[in-house]
Amino acid sequence: MGYFEKRIEKRIEKLQKLLKNLELDGLIVTNGSNMDYLTGFSGGNGDGVLVVSLADAVLITDARYENEYVDTLPQGVGLSITRGYYEEAVRKVQAMGIKKLGFEADMPFAIYEQIEDLLPMKVTFDAIPGAVEALREVKDEKEAEALRKAAEASTMAFNQLMKEIKVGMTEREVANRLDALQKEYGADKPSFDTIVASGARSAMAHGTATDKKLEKGDLVTIDFGYYVDGYTSDVTRTIAMGDIDPELKKIYDIVLQANKDGIDVLKPGLSTSEVDAVTRDYITEEGYGQYYNHSTGHGAGLDIHEGPILSTRSSDEVVAGNLLTIEPGIYLQGKGGVRIEDDVLVTEDGHEVLTSGIPKELLIIER
Repeated sequence: MGYFEKRIEKRIEKLQKLLKNLELDGLIVTNGSNMDYLTGFSGGNGDGVLVVSLADAVLITDARYENEYVDTLPQGVGLSITRGYYEEAVRKVQAMGIKKLGFEADMPFAIYEQIEDLLPMKVTFDAIPGAVEALREVKDEKEAEALRKAAEASTMAFNQLMKEIKVGMTEREVANRLDALQKEYGADKPSFDTIVASGARSAMAHGTATDKKLEKGDLVTIDFGYYVDGYTSDVTRTIAMGDIDPELKKIYDIVLQANKDGIDVLKPGLSTSEVDAVTRDYITEEGYGQYYNHSTGHGAGLDIHEGPILSTRSSDEVVAGNLLTIEPGIYLQGKGGVRIEDDVLVTEDGHEVLTSGIPKELLIIER
């Protein structure tokens, strides 16, 4: 058995152990990223379903994927080819003797209704939030390697963009150029629409790129994430187009220090709310707490947003293998905003900053 198959088998075994602890006989998986994590099937949402019992697992998909997966699924994962995904899933549930069946809390309601109608009365059908997602929060070394590659591609692309960006380019032109550079440096696809927000628009935490031109005196926030080998980066930098307003420079320095402080404390054993407090308390002490209106960060991996979440309301524990973003920000409506975001892998004795190759000191573009 190859390394990939062993990794997958171990993941399914962990899930089966979790199901047993939850007093469930099985789980229906329809989330595309979760199916990918558990079997290597990358068809995506809506292209199949996975049924996992305490002893078996079967991937149900259609003939489009048969040739690709008939010989590549890990040992212990069966393959059933049909267009009737959910009818077949219910047949497998019955054949496996599952009486207490769980489903993912994000299952689309239309799919839930269809499966519930097909299940016999003797089978209970209950939502199990975050079962597979909890396993995905801890990355193994192969996943960490893919995350490093994604961060490296983003690093090279952004640093090249900084040699080309200039006053007069539109936000859309900047975003499109960064997208093209990412692919030149090995990325497969973006994980979200690249954010470029300049001038007063930089106070929009998720401002989509427009035809607004970059002007002298603008702050420009660039937020981007790209996939390599199935895993994504998630990075933000804010730059200046020439001299900027003194208050904008002040909030840049505050956010930069908050970002550094949040990274410095990252290690196993902390609660995620403690990490959030480090960045939030500093920004509050500097007088800008009311302008910091989102969480400090989140996990990333197969999806751009995964657990755990670094927020005031979170009680999760930071553990080795977490890939976390640290992304404090200050947003002054009508004036401008700053966000600085890094990807940080938590290790047994601390952390590794994957995006350290992208400078964080304020970059002033004079072109």
